Amino acid sequence: MSPFLDAYFARIHYTSTPAVNLETLRQLHLLHNSAIPFENIDVVLPREIELSDEAIFNKLVLARRGGYCFEQNGLFERALRETGFKVRSLLGRVVLANPPQMPPRTHRLLLVELQGEQWIADVGFGGQTLTAPVRLEPHIEQSTPHGLYRLEQAGPDWVLQFRHHDRWQSMYQFEMGAQYQADFVMGNFHSAHWPQSHFRHHLLMCRHLPDGGKLTLTNYHFTHWRDGHVVQEEILPDARALYDAMQQRFGLGVDDPQYGFSVQQLERVMAGF
Repeated sequence: MSPFLDAYFARIHYTSTPAVNLETLRQLHLLHNSAIPFENIDVVLPREIELSDEAIFNKLVLARRGGYCFEQNGLFERALRETGFKVRSLLGRVVLANPPQMPPRTHRLLLVELQGEQWIADVGFGGQTLTAPVRLEPHIEQSTPHGLYRLEQAGPDWVLQFRHHDRWQSMYQFEMGAQYQADFVMGNFHSAHWPQSHFRHHLLMCRHLPDGGKLTLTNYHFTHWRDGHVVQEEILPDARALYDAMQQRFGLGVDDPQYGFSVQQLERVMAGF
């Protein structure tokens, strides 16, 4: 294996021998979600988010930070490709909040071709992200460790939906055309710098757990979920408690000279939320 895969597999605690099959894809998908938290800390600090392979590897693997979709799925795409999978990135438009107009393409996801079938993989959509790949086929319920999903077609595009209580909620609409690094750079810049981007106004974190639960953080609001129900809910009292929760509950690295941050830095930025 390559030094990259050695480090990546260690980061997500993968100890099996990988093969280019659905079982390996499912294992890697869930382990990635469980080990590398979704987070937007660099946006609120603020720091520029670089999308080169080296920058993503250094931040999410070596520095043990998390990231959002452009970083998470960039890392996962590289890991799958170096393992031997045929994979490429797609771009989607987030419609979770039912926007009045079609939003720009600001979500990166993956298309995996495996044994004559196409699968959608996505480790970067926060609390509702997939924790298993779903077959690119319309109108069928597909089970993951953290809920039911389905794909619907919208003309030439596709829409990913999740089951929310007794109804289906659309997450994002995506197209199948080729995407380039410049497209990811543009979407990333919009997500991090557009004044109305929710990433600029809230600190967000999520870590999925292998037992079907998940941990979420919205500013100081910490929640432990299982099967759609709240197991534990807590308003953290201050930046120190928030800093500790990031490390202890989400496994976040904070000490790296380039990608780490101090409790004082966190306290300053959280004063605005």
